[in-house]
Amino acid sequence: MSLLLEIKDLKTAFDTAQGRINAVDGVSLKVNAGETMGIVGESGCGKTMLALSLMRLVPANGKVVNGEIFFSGKDLLKLSEEEMRAMRGSEISMVFQEPMTSLNPVFRVGEQIAEAIRLHQHLPAKQAMELSVEYLREVGIPDPQKRAMDYPHNFSGGMRQRVMIAMAMSCHPRLMLADEPTTALDVTIQAQILDLISGLKEKNNMAVVLITHDLGVIAQAAEKVAVMYAGKIVESSSVEKIFENPLHPYTQGLLESVPARCLKYLERGEYLKTIPGSVPGLYDFVQGCRFHDRCSYAMEDCARREPKLSEIEPGHFVSCWKTENGAFGKRALQTRCG
Repeated sequence: MSLLLEIKDLKTAFDTAQGRINAVDGVSLKVNAGETMGIVGESGCGKTMLALSLMRLVPANGKVVNGEIFFSGKDLLKLSEEEMRAMRGSEISMVFQEPMTSLNPVFRVGEQIAEAIRLHQHLPAKQAMELSVEYLREVGIPDPQKRAMDYPHNFSGGMRQRVMIAMAMSCHPRLMLADEPTTALDVTIQAQILDLISGLKEKNNMAVVLITHDLGVIAQAAEKVAVMYAGKIVESSSVEKIFENPLHPYTQGLLESVPARCLKYLERGEYLKTIPGSVPGLYDFVQGCRFHDRCSYAMEDCARREPKLSEIEPGHFVSCWKTENGAFGKRALQTRCG
C-alpha cells in the first residue's frame, strides 16, 4: 500500500493564563491508502486534538507550533487557508464525536449534505440535492427522499451518525477522520456504524483514522493501532501484535480492563483490574515518563528521563525504558487476560 498520510513530530500548543500547554506533544504517525489506523487512549490523552490539528481546525487559542503533516506529499501546514478549505471535505473529511452538535438544527439534513456537494463539486442545487438523497440511501437511511426533508432532531443518535458519515463521504475523500463515531450508541448500532465505515472504506479505497477509547472497536475495525497517553504515542503496531504482545505498561493496563477479555479468568468475588490514578492534566508537568506515577513497573530512570518511541521489533514501536533496555521479553507483560 502507498503512503497517504505522514505526521512528523507534531506539537499543538495552547496559550493560557497559566502559560503554554502542549495538547499534542511530538506525535509521529504513518497511514497508508486504504488502511484503518486506530488511535486509542483514555479521555484527555489528546486524540481529538490530534484530529483537529490534521484538519487545521484547532481552537482560536491554540496552534500547531512544530512538525509536519504530509498528505499525498503536500505539507498541510504550509497550505494557505483557502487551499486548506478546499482540501477539507474533498480530500480529507471528519466525522465528529457528537452529531447533534455538529449538524445545524435549523436546516434540513438533505440541505446540509447538498451544501458540501455544491461547495466542493460545483454542482447546481437540484443535482446536489439528488446526490444527497443517494448518499443517505447509501448509508442505510430508510426512505431517504422523505428523510432528507427532516431536521436533525427527527433522527435517532445512530441515524444522525449515519447522516454525518453521508456528509463526510459526499465528496469521495481519500482520508476520513472518525472521532468516537460509536459513542453513546448501543452495541447493535455500534456494530452497524463500524460495518458501514468499513464497507465505504473498501468501496472507495479510503484510509480511516479511527479515534476511540474502546479497544473492542479497535479490534473489530482497525489494521494498525497507536496508543496515546498525555499527548504522546506510547506504543504503535498492528492490531494483532498489540493484542497478542502489548509491551507498554499503559497498553497492558488498557487490555486488562476490558471486561470481555478478562471476566472468564476472574474468580468469584474478584474485581476487574484498573489503572490507578488518572491522566495528568495539561497543566501538570510530569518529568520523565508521563506514565511512571501510575506504572507498577516504574524504576528510578522513569521519573528522571523521558523514553523515546523506539522500534523494538519490525513495525512495533514502544516508548518505555524497561522495554528499550530489554527487561521485557516477548509476553513478559502478559497477564491472565492475555
